[in-house]
Amino acid sequence: MKYARVPRPEAPPGALSAGIDWASADHAVCIVDAAGAVVSRFTVAHTAEGLKILVSYLARAGAAEVAIERGDGPVVDALLEAGVTVVVITPRQIKNLRSRYGSAGNKDDRFDAYVLADVLRTDRARLRPLIPDSPATATLRQACRARKDLVRHRVAVGNQLRAHLLCAFPAAAGLFCKLHSAISLAFLARFDCQDRADWLSEKRLAAWLKAAGYSGRTDPAGLYQRLTSAPRGATGEAGAASAQVTRALAAVLASLNTQIKTLEAQIAAQLASHADGHIFASLPRSGTVRAARLLTEIGDCRARFPEPQALICLAGAAPSTRQSGKHKAVTFRWAVSKQLRDAVCDFADGSRHASPWAAQIYNAAIARGKDHPHAVRILARAWLYVIWECWHHGLAYDPARHRGLQRLLAAQATSAGADQAA
Repeated sequence: MKYARVPRPEAPPGALSAGIDWASADHAVCIVDAAGAVVSRFTVAHTAEGLKILVSYLARAGAAEVAIERGDGPVVDALLEAGVTVVVITPRQIKNLRSRYGSAGNKDDRFDAYVLADVLRTDRARLRPLIPDSPATATLRQACRARKDLVRHRVAVGNQLRAHLLCAFPAAAGLFCKLHSAISLAFLARFDCQDRADWLSEKRLAAWLKAAGYSGRTDPAGLYQRLTSAPRGATGEAGAASAQVTRALAAVLASLNTQIKTLEAQIAAQLASHADGHIFASLPRSGTVRAARLLTEIGDCRARFPEPQALICLAGAAPSTRQSGKHKAVTFRWAVSKQLRDAVCDFADGSRHASPWAAQIYNAAIARGKDHPHAVRILARAWLYVIWECWHHGLAYDPARHRGLQRLLAAQATSAGADQAA
């Protein structure tokens, strides 16, 4: 969902504003008139029938604008399908706005619904209507975020398996580079305890690796050295019991690998067919997943970011300045889209390995004493100006038209020529 800067009438249609306090079981609704007086209050269940009642009641009352705390979900979908204008006021904003109506600041669903409705009435000039992304962007975002959750889950299960192996079978924990790799999981499926690993010799390990299709850089002799030099694991009945846990955790990792690959194939297909896919796929070292994440978190509503600074601030790539009297502090920006910041910083960190321009910006920030996360955010801010230009005009990134990169390459060529002449 995107927030577009579009012209809005000075007064809501019908002079009525509605507020909905969203909840998992039911939703409190309040409708106020132009003077702020409550016209109606009611509660609807979070069911298909309840959402129909909500839309029907708003239509009969003449309330065509609604303020709500979140911009997605079945409630928002039902309102948008009914042609109702939706404005999102975040829970953090509501928390601060409660003091406008009383000093207690107590949380109450019915009161919050009134606050939402009245703020929509009084602060219309500051609020922007919600415009849904295209279905292609929404489905791609869902796939990207699901993959990210699965990767996070794989890391957690991998850590759990590693902690188990360090006690039950230490040699297997550090045998291969990645514990969730196919070769590592195949090894654990065949040699799940110390007793079975004792059968291996260097020659037998080499034969098994060849049969398993191992293509790593470490030769069998080195792997066998790791296997025999590690502390011995549990044997006998204790080893057999631990092997069951090893097989269970390894099976979970294998299943996660399969599902992550399936989602990545789906993401690649959706990105290739997306109208903006070529823009983000053209960025240096963006790959498929990074390009898809950038696309989905930025979205396809150009009106949301009429200038690059709006995108930079939402991505948390610009610091927050606080000033009072003679005191001025420049601090980390917290009120941002964390998904967008993560996507942009992940891309920026990877881009410095493929773009000389990005590497120069990052290295210059490090030379000024910035730590790695800060230097990456500085690079992300520089990239967002470039990305905004490409995205706003629907053009793929072209290094030949990137003036900053071309100036750097020209300077490097001049320096190299001077060194040869000397």
